[in-house]
Amino acid sequence: MSRETVGRPMEILLVEDDLEDARMTMDALKEGNIPCRVSLVRDGDEALEFLQRRGIYGQAPRPDLVLLDMELPKMSGREVLAEIRGNPALERMPVVVLTASAVHKAVLEGQKLHVDGYMTKPVSFEQFVGVVKALRRSLLDEVILPPLD
Repeated sequence: MSRETVGRPMEILLVEDDLEDARMTMDALKEGNIPCRVSLVRDGDEALEFLQRRGIYGQAPRPDLVLLDMELPKMSGREVLAEIRGNPALERMPVVVLTASAVHKAVLEGQKLHVDGYMTKPVSFEQFVGVVKALRRSLLDEVILPPLD
């Protein structure tokens, strides 16, 4: 039985201030043949504007997944995650944290801020693609049935 994904590409919000890291992340998605559309924002304030569809982001797509850097200007990734988890309209949104430090995992767990996955920078293509594919499968398995033979 063949199982092909049906429907729209995955919407991903990439919150990353380093353009080289953002490029590597997008390359990993492309290399992994992950059907997606990526929106890039470069600081914590902009991330919340996007997620809450305020200002210039009034027509922004609702992300299926947020890839969140922890070291951001204006508002840290931890603060952005706390806002996401504290907002009933956003709290169930999957978030994968991109970090260069294992310390962030302990801090987030200590503050009971649920994260759907962690990726250590620099992101390896194989590890990153595996995490995103697993999240995509778990999201789609609830919604899309396999084609009938």
